[in-house]
Amino acid sequence: MHFSTAQIKSFDRLHEVVHQYLARGVRAHAHRGEVDGILDRVVERAVRESLFLFLDPTGLVLPQDRLVDVLAQKRPQKWPPTELLMNFSMMAVWRLGGHVRSPKGNEKSLQRFDDVCGGTWWREYFADAVASHDKDGAAEDAIEAVAAEYARRLERRTGMLVRSVPVSHSPRKRAVYRLVFATRSPYGLWVFGDTVARARATWWETLEEREEDDGLFSMASVTRPDPKEVEAKAVPEIAENLAKLLARTRRPVKLVDHTLEVFGAFYGQVTEPVVRQAVRLLHEQGGTPSNGVGVRTREITLYPGNLAA
Repeated sequence: MHFSTAQIKSFDRLHEVVHQYLARGVRAHAHRGEVDGILDRVVERAVRESLFLFLDPTGLVLPQDRLVDVLAQKRPQKWPPTELLMNFSMMAVWRLGGHVRSPKGNEKSLQRFDDVCGGTWWREYFADAVASHDKDGAAEDAIEAVAAEYARRLERRTGMLVRSVPVSHSPRKRAVYRLVFATRSPYGLWVFGDTVARARATWWETLEEREEDDGLFSMASVTRPDPKEVEAKAVPEIAENLAKLLARTRRPVKLVDHTLEVFGAFYGQVTEPVVRQAVRLLHEQGGTPSNGVGVRTREITLYPGNLAA
């Protein structure tokens, strides 16, 4: 495991974390400096080994050309696996969008984000916002559009499966950042979506507990969507997704091989037990002889109604 940070205070804390890993027999190294300075060395050491690249910068992520070089050139194979998880700051995009909209915008900052995005294409979204009657609303929409297009371009350039999920303080607030995940494995895509949903549930529970301890009126109960209501809505929609998948393929399908089609709009919003409920519902409706009993949810194979499970 290799950890890197350029900040002195963060490095001191990082050193403590690394020593904890070393005490447990895990090979770990702390590096003081930008991650780009050790990236090639880490990739070289990971030959014939799995590589999980986690980027959590305080500002902008690595240039997209650099990421493409690592993911599509140095690590193009499916095995050993290579996966990427990074923090794509929406606040940074907001600030840089302001430079586009302002006649006094800092060109050096704009060029830095050009590198991050792999081109100047992102500027057009904010240029259009300038001409809009609702400039603030258009600028907010531009941020979301840039994040979505960034993920699409990364997917196309690397040939990987890329998903971008929003992270915000409440469902009614815009995302502070997006978690961008890239993998070549449908299994990895499934696990990421399930993990994000579980992490979101844990975050809300922690927030509610903290507010109860403080004796404050729980804003979480006001802003948090009722998880039971979300699941109740998700189950029939996912069951319908499964029915459409069977109708399209007309053959047995293993759920983990069709992650995005299975979860649909609820990817990253609900956990895999909700999918098991959807399988049970489809079975009860006569849409499949498969009931999902006896295997992990992601390993369930659904059979069309005219085939025996």
